[in-house]
Amino acid sequence: MADSASDIAAFVESVHPYDSLPRDELQRVIRRFEPRRLKGGSKIYALNEHLPGLFLIMDGSVEVRDSSDSLISQLFPRNTLGERGLLADGRAATNARALTDVLLLMLPAAEFTRLMSEHPVYSRFFTRGKSTEIRRSDLAFRKVTDLMSSPPIVCSPDDTVQEAARLMRSHRVSSLCIVKEGRLVGIITTGDLTARVLAEGLEPARTPISAVMTPAPVSLGEGALVSDVFNLMLERRIAHLPISEGERVIGMVTQTDLTRYQATSSASMVSELSRATSATEMSKITARIPHLLVQLVGGNHAHEVVTRLITDIADAATRRLILLAEAELGPPPVPYLWLACGSQGRQEQTGVSDQDNCIFIDDSFVESHREWFDRFARFVSDGLNTCGYVYCPGDMMATNRRWCQPVKVWREYFRHWIETPGPMAQMLASVMFDLRPIAGTAELFRDLQAETLERASRNSIFVAHMIGNSLKHAPPLGLLRGFATMRAGERRNQIDMKHNGVVPVNDLGRVYALMGRLTPVNTRARLLTAEEAAVISQSGARDLIAAYDLIAELRLRNQAAQVKAGARPDNYLGPYDLGEFERSHLRDAFVVVRTMQSALANGRAATF
Repeated sequence: MADSASDIAAFVESVHPYDSLPRDELQRVIRRFEPRRLKGGSKIYALNEHLPGLFLIMDGSVEVRDSSDSLISQLFPRNTLGERGLLADGRAATNARALTDVLLLMLPAAEFTRLMSEHPVYSRFFTRGKSTEIRRSDLAFRKVTDLMSSPPIVCSPDDTVQEAARLMRSHRVSSLCIVKEGRLVGIITTGDLTARVLAEGLEPARTPISAVMTPAPVSLGEGALVSDVFNLMLERRIAHLPISEGERVIGMVTQTDLTRYQATSSASMVSELSRATSATEMSKITARIPHLLVQLVGGNHAHEVVTRLITDIADAATRRLILLAEAELGPPPVPYLWLACGSQGRQEQTGVSDQDNCIFIDDSFVESHREWFDRFARFVSDGLNTCGYVYCPGDMMATNRRWCQPVKVWREYFRHWIETPGPMAQMLASVMFDLRPIAGTAELFRDLQAETLERASRNSIFVAHMIGNSLKHAPPLGLLRGFATMRAGERRNQIDMKHNGVVPVNDLGRVYALMGRLTPVNTRARLLTAEEAAVISQSGARDLIAAYDLIAELRLRNQAAQVKAGARPDNYLGPYDLGEFERSHLRDAFVVVRTMQSALANGRAATF
């Protein structure tokens, strides 16, 4: 756990919202952080204690519990704790202790308060969507339809016990709903088969289900909350609960569903990944990402929270594969830095993601080191593919030697792209401006990033080309307040919420960051920082951020609905499947994006 000044600086610079602060301010804040080492099991703070400041986890893991000692969350590197108390009365609202040996960076309370008052981007990060009330579990406030098994497995009351048992075995379920003429009349569980059939010596092949089922079972409607399930299961001492719509059963909730739902969290998945010993083992963890997406969207989390948590899993998988690669291949011959670009680089991954990555190598590299880096890149990239992050169709991966080079080569790449801004150079520059360090020696990128932003922003021809490149993806607007949907094929009457939805805003954010020499990579953070730096006007930023939020959230909701329906999530949405209200607002959002594109093209970004 390194805690030198340079290590702390490199780490803090990579954490949002600190990466959005002006350079001078960032350096001041870095000096104010106080490193604190604690052994596993040590108390960090206790409920109602005065908080000395905000804690940023640099290494290790922490658990947070409420006043009844119920686990609220497990936190890992880059997570913060203590902000709720500081936002309230300065006293801890929870208990926190180190699960492992940890390295914490403590930002004094006075400094936190100053940043909150002087920097809107910083303030928004810690207040957006947060409540000062600590809830025991967000799960309790979810709708029951978010976790029920659907459709339910049913049988007739006239079926035999043996037929029911075989049905349960074939579907791998522990209960069946007994339905007669479309109406729920009973329920049978594996426990009933043991207690009411085997223990009583009944013949399964001759005994009808009606003789051993629980008749007229209690059920809940589709509008019930998970807290209603908890309460009813505890009150009635039952483990299976049908969910109905009128008299028609539409699903089943079991204690196993509740346990599985609670276990599916980004924190638990990151923790499991950190202990995995192979890519195959990791793939079983990342396979739960679609269910996590449903859970997060169902909890009404903001889109930037959902995509950040999903990206955290990709980061953890990448870092674990890097450690496994070094364990197999031996230590690297020279220092290196693994970076992500694309949606992972911007921390905007959804339920559909390929891999985009590269390696910066220290300039002491010689060609005799190439074999190690070839094998290293292949190990990590193959492992990511196994985990569901499929190979990039454009080969923007570290396995391509073009993207695994010493820093001096990368510096020449950026110089050439900026000085000779052709179409290919523009495309590559757009991808590489979204780079974010994942593991390795961060100093290999930090100076190059600042140098490239300065050089690029001073080249008016390059900026003009970048603006032109950002206008290639147009919002799907049609005539007469309609949408420009696809006209044929399996995607007929649908729109691409990635390439014609979020990508145009990604492109705008990238250009604003270039114009203002802004270091954030995340699109929303870029827009907020661009507003603060007056690259775009306050009204223009407000409208564009609102439009982006709506587009991104509808994209995620559509993916979650696809997962719940048993389909693979994708980026295609049928706008005419939406209600009139949502459809109208979506179109208005696309109009805002097009207007901002026009303003940028006409050189009016800062005045719109």
